[in-house]
This record gives sequence, structure tokens and C-alpha cells, in this order.
Amino acid sequence: MFPSLALGFLVAGITAVAAARSSSCVGKISSLDDVSSAIQCTTVNINAFTVPGGKTFELQLLDGTTVNVLGEIQFGNLSWAGPLFRVIGNDVTFNGNNQRWDGGGPFYWDGQGAGITTPHPMMQISISGTLNNVYVVNSPSSAFAITNPGPLTISGVTVDDLQGNYPNSRSGNAAAAHNTDGFDVSGSDILIQHCTVLNQDDCLAINRGTNITFSDNYCEYGHGISIGSISSNAVVSDIKIIGNHVVSSAYSFRIKTDASATNSIVKNVTYSDNTATNCTGFGVLITQSYPTNLGTPGNGVSISVWFHGLSQDINFNYGTTSVTANRGAYRVAVNCGSGSCTGDWDWSGLQTSGGKAGSIINNNLIAGFVDTR
Repeated sequence: MFPSLALGFLVAGITAVAAARSSSCVGKISSLDDVSSAIQCTTVNINAFTVPGGKTFELQLLDGTTVNVLGEIQFGNLSWAGPLFRVIGNDVTFNGNNQRWDGGGPFYWDGQGAGITTPHPMMQISISGTLNNVYVVNSPSSAFAITNPGPLTISGVTVDDLQGNYPNSRSGNAAAAHNTDGFDVSGSDILIQHCTVLNQDDCLAINRGTNITFSDNYCEYGHGISIGSISSNAVVSDIKIIGNHVVSSAYSFRIKTDASATNSIVKNVTYSDNTATNCTGFGVLITQSYPTNLGTPGNGVSISVWFHGLSQDINFNYGTTSVTANRGAYRVAVNCGSGSCTGDWDWSGLQTSGGKAGSIINNNLIAGFVDTR
């Protein structure tokens, strides 16, 4: 063998061994200064520290990395666009260990979400793999935005924005927090299970994506479980909402499409075995007039479509979903655009009580449901 060729193989071998050793190390993060070296390892341990205001704590992880959160993470207060945290990677195991991530919400909250520029979202999740037992408190606006590159399971997450239910010096008599969505989803192949969201906006908002399951979660005080709002050129399909509890929320189950949206589809959505109590606005609302609830509906979004001769509908079946509305709240209201809601909707699994009846507009598709007080 030529000496130079042998030397080349030797250098390549040493480099490969060094890379392997590097990736199998344990990276430790106690400040942003530690991030660049820690993410060269496939185990990353995060200790307690404070992220300076105006900085994103970002992890661009190696494939197959395990992250362990070992202490509380706080974020300095500063009016800026965010996000506060971003994680990117494939086949990641992210163990939150119920350590708190404190977004410093009271600094931003003014009851309207319009007073100062607010970091959005607090937690940008762009991984495949698993995200477990992450505990978020006082998110400035939306807690989680999900844009995953592959299959993702989220389990045991807590969003605790309960402090935002109370007025502060800038909100008058209104709740201080605003626009504090729990999970904003724009991805596919996602399972979100066994999570708790205490907030002032949507518990779940699916903006686009396919094959998404939201199961056995607890949502309180906010705007319940939503598909949308749906803007133009978006597809939402193959959605399962199963076994969730929605309590004391303005809406329980909602599909909302922008009145001005075009070229979008919502199809194959199934609600099963859910329970909603103390609903204060609408138990079930399907509206194509967003941002108003029962305004003039658009028809640029198809809700349920025919595909190869089969309708892909909006169904309440395969288990009873019960909705109890407060006095003055609507049990069910449907506000479709002309010709934009199609198919055969099986609502035989929906039971309602309390409240008052809402209007059903441009929709004679619903079967098996009797709206009873």
C-alpha cells in the first residue's frame, strides 16, 4: 500500500473514532454558552438556569439524542418576537421530568395581547420521537407550536397559565392572559396524550396536518379543542379527538375556518368518548365565518369531501361525547358556507344538555343526533 494512502486511511479512522466518541458523550447545559458543545453529544442534560431576555434557547440535536431536563428554566423579560425555546432533531427523546419552564407571562399580559410585542411561541417543537413530562408555566402567548419532521408522541405535558385568569393593572377587569394556546399544531403523524392545559385560549388548535390524535387530555378555562382557524391553502385530515375532558371553557369542540379562506379542506374528523362540562359559550361550534362565531360564512374551505366514492365526514361516533352547556350558552351551532359542507355526518354519539339550541345553517347532513336540553 502506498504510504500516503495508508496515512489517509489512518486519519479517516481516527476522525471516525473521534466523531463516535464525541456523539456518545454527555453534554451539560447550565447557560447558553454551553449549548454549542453540548449538542455534539447524543445525551444532553439541562441544568437550572435563566435564559437572557431577547435570546432563543435553541437545540439543534444529533439524530437519536436524549435530552434530560434536570432543573427549572426561566426566561428573562423583554418585548420581542421569540420564540423562547426551539428544539430541532430526528428521533429525539426529550424528558422534561416535570421541571418548570417559566415564560414570565405576567410581564407581557395586558388582557388583549396587543400592548407589547410578545414572544410567540414559547416552545417551538420541531422534532420527531417523544416529548414527555414538560411543565410550562406562565407562557407569554402560545405555549407550544408543533412543526415536526416525522412521527411525534407528546405525553404528560402541563401548561399552567392559571395565574393569567386573574386581572392585573393593565387588563382592567379582564383576565390578564390572552392568546395562550396550549398546542398549536401544523404537522402530521402526531399523538398528544395525557396532557393538562389550564389557559385562556385554545387547548388544541390544529391549523394544518394529517393523522393527528388528541387523546385522554384535560383542558380547563380556555377555548377548548379546535380545528383551525383554517386559512387558505391548508389541509386538515384524519383527526381523532378521543377521551378528553373539557371543563369551564368558552367552547368545547370547534371547527373554525376563516371567512376569507380559499382552497382548503377539513375532512375525516372523529370525536369519541369525550366529556365537556360547564361550557360557557358553545358546546359544539362549526363555523365558516371566523373570526366571528355566527357571521356571514365563506365557502372557500370544504368541510368533508368525497374521495373515491366515499365521504370523509365530521363525526361524533364510536363512543359517546357528552356536552353540558351553561344557561345562556349554545349546545350546538353550525354555520356552513353555501355548498361547502358535504357528506354524511354521523353524530349519533353526541349527547347534549343544558343551555339553549343554536342555529344550523347550510347543513342538512347531520344524522343520528337529537339536540336535547
